[in-house]
Amino acid sequence: MARLAQTAGLTDIQQEILSTVRNFVDKEIIPVATELEHRDEYPQDIVDGLKELGLFGLMIPEEYGGLGESLLTYALCVEEIARGWMSVSGIINTHFIVAYMLKQHGTQEQRDHFLPRMAAGEVRGAFSMSEPGLGSDVSAITSKAVKDGDEYVLNGQKMWLTNGGTSTLVAVLVRSDEGHPEGTAPHKSMTTFLIEKEPGFGEVRPGLTIPGKIDKMGYKGVDTTELIMDGLRIPANRVLGGETGRGFYQMMDGVEVGRVNVAARGCGVAQRAFELGVSYAQQRHTFGKPIAHHQAIQFKLAEMATKVEAAHAMMVNAARKKDTGERNDLEAGMAKYLASEYCKEVVEDAFRIHGGYGFSKEYEIERLYREAPMLLIGEGTAEIQKMIIGRRLLEEYRVQG
Repeated sequence: MARLAQTAGLTDIQQEILSTVRNFVDKEIIPVATELEHRDEYPQDIVDGLKELGLFGLMIPEEYGGLGESLLTYALCVEEIARGWMSVSGIINTHFIVAYMLKQHGTQEQRDHFLPRMAAGEVRGAFSMSEPGLGSDVSAITSKAVKDGDEYVLNGQKMWLTNGGTSTLVAVLVRSDEGHPEGTAPHKSMTTFLIEKEPGFGEVRPGLTIPGKIDKMGYKGVDTTELIMDGLRIPANRVLGGETGRGFYQMMDGVEVGRVNVAARGCGVAQRAFELGVSYAQQRHTFGKPIAHHQAIQFKLAEMATKVEAAHAMMVNAARKKDTGERNDLEAGMAKYLASEYCKEVVEDAFRIHGGYGFSKEYEIERLYREAPMLLIGEGTAEIQKMIIGRRLLEEYRVQG
């Protein structure tokens, strides 16, 4: 086990899970990740392996066939997986957020119906808030659900679904004015619908179309898509929690744990970049000695390692706070912001250490250099995190009188 990014106070079971995941990453992901990424190929064999390890049910309670582990255990596993290939952690993350939302907010019937199959990896989750014109402004959602007898009819276009094609269950946030008079605050007239569908592209059920994969700079392998609803009929028992108007709160709860996940991904990518940088610096010679012996490179390595350690500590703190049942939006926002920014900086320093070879597709750092930017915008941009952090600080440090 490497010296950096250690986590104190883990149980024997947590250590065993992490050791198993790290071995899987070293043997099954790192050797093939760059080749698959360059082909933009879905890593089916890797996903099947994670399914066998029980990773899809890591935080699902044991009564539903999961492992019933904590957010901390999950985040540390994500850190290891992202160290191997960040796209794989994205495949798990959206599934995990939907399972978490079902566990926390679903009706008993919804939990009984979905969670056992999600734990087994048979049902794979995706979730959708964003739309083409709104970015981080969730209150501006225009997709709409209208009640029609025992069903709702959904219309609208959603954007940036991770696992949009491969998933079979999508939690979708739309506006639903039923029971909410004109003038109701936007966040109080939103509802999360649980939409079951066939995997694939095109019309995957009547009224629901997944047009195809969006071609991206990085974050390849995993499918990122749009979702178009045109007269999509959903039964009332597929409203998450059975009550309209609660969708915004449910999604924000899911995004809170999602931000811990993105922080963990940043930590994992940064760790891998450091490993590549420190290894290359000892192998590459200039002026008669390894470049690691030049002070300029040692300064870079020192800064990189410090950032890896700091980001990991903040991520662990945010996960542990959520595990106690406390509100963690401040800690999650800070961890996501710091880890994603530090990840970008550590990756760039490793890229610089590689010199001209860092620009070559033969070297792993080239892939990391294209992957890191996604973390700057995923689950809310750095600017959104700073807004959240600032507002929460003003709540905590409000001047009296």
